[in-house]
Amino acid sequence: MTALDGDLGWTLGVVFRAYVKASNTVMADVPGGHRGYQVLTAAARDEAPSQSILGAQLGIDRTVLTYLLDDMERADLVARKPDPADRRTRQIVATEPGRALLCRLEERLAHAEAHILAGLPGDEQQTLKALLTRLAAHANALDPVDSTCAVVEDISASRPRR
Repeated sequence: MTALDGDLGWTLGVVFRAYVKASNTVMADVPGGHRGYQVLTAAARDEAPSQSILGAQLGIDRTVLTYLLDDMERADLVARKPDPADRRTRQIVATEPGRALLCRLEERLAHAEAHILAGLPGDEQQTLKALLTRLAAHANALDPVDSTCAVVEDISASRPRR
């Protein structure tokens, strides 16, 4: 135990660092890493009705998303298809190789998550995840995140200058 026990920032930081390291390892072969995984997940679950809606849902700037989708298309993980209702709109759909990769990634990510949460009994793991989900929804409602890039900028701006 440390002098920082009970400090929310420290505890969240330690767990977040462990999660980032584990998920980066899992996502090493995915264009865009974790962002690519999120796009692939949305595309495979038909939650990407258009490129602009997908960007808004995931908090990815449209320029960044365009480059990410280009990379994912080259890797044959997703395809941009014209929307039959509006040919100006592109739907993002997962390809068969993309769906197969997503299944492997979900298994590997579940293993990494189990490793990180191994310090808690199963029922407490579920409770922690449920509480964090509620807390994240509340915090996002109070201060919505339009772009994950903005989160990094917020964190960088809050650092003291030397």
